[in-house]
Amino acid sequence: MSILSRLFGRGTQKDAAPQTEPERYEGYDIHPEPMREGTQWRIAARIEGEVDGEKRVHHLIRADLVADRDIAVAMALGKAQQMINEQGAKIFERSH
Repeated sequence: MSILSRLFGRGTQKDAAPQTEPERYEGYDIHPEPMREGTQWRIAARIEGEVDGEKRVHHLIRADLVADRDIAVAMALGKAQQMINEQGAKIFERSH
């Protein structure tokens, strides 16, 4: 793929990470979204929940890199569950 194709978002389908089904946990939806970094995968997830009748989203992106996508998915689920256990709905609050 040429540099121009990458710059303007015309990557091939093989460049896109396959979608993973969300997991429901303690009333929240966890969408594992590992991010490809060269030959490795960055641990990342999207946590969705409802607070006061409003849909909220928190993006979890870790510094951790692993070689296998399936491991990145499992670790993202674990980290998201840990955040939910520790913070609950506070994960949707923005600190300024």
